[in-house]
Amino acid sequence: MKAFARVTTGKDGLEQRTATADTPDITEFIPRPVAVPAERKLHMEWLNGPLVWAIEEDWQALYLFPKDCPRILIRPKATSVEADLLHWFPTGTAQTIVYIETAWRERLSEAKLSRYELPGASFEPLSDAGMWVSRQSVVPVGRASLSDLPKSLANHSVELRVVESLLPLRDVWSTSLHVSGVRLRNAVDWLATGQPLRAPGR
Repeated sequence: MKAFARVTTGKDGLEQRTATADTPDITEFIPRPVAVPAERKLHMEWLNGPLVWAIEEDWQALYLFPKDCPRILIRPKATSVEADLLHWFPTGTAQTIVYIETAWRERLSEAKLSRYELPGASFEPLSDAGMWVSRQSVVPVGRASLSDLPKSLANHSVELRVVESLLPLRDVWSTSLHVSGVRLRNAVDWLATGQPLRAPGR
């Protein structure tokens, strides 16, 4: 199961991670392979195997969505060129922009997620889009509910853009921006036109 996480400190002073999922009664996060293998960097194919996934707070906008919602996230990098910044971030006010398709607007508004506190000892960083993975099962030590996901996105300086199709954004990966695609197999005509199933951070 993929979930997003942030580093926190528990009452015992130990580092924890906060995982979020659309299931309210998870008693144990068990390593599982991805349902559909994504395109990975060379020698990183093992990331399609059985793992528990988490993500740092700064990147949690990737997972403030219904699990199967296709989306594309873009944000500037230190190396992004001015032309790309002016084209994709013309107002300069948003730190992150996430695109979803019109068919998912209502489902996003109605979705509720659960946030789980996890012990962080078994997680290792991937140094890619804030991702962390555990090769071991992880038992949560607490849970809280999340609702009004559009408001949560806005609170994290995320601009949500709703489009009919994500397909016209397929060339954004050739820019100097950071680009992450999630659940693109569910996007309108994505697979039908032969587009790759890109992993977050690709």
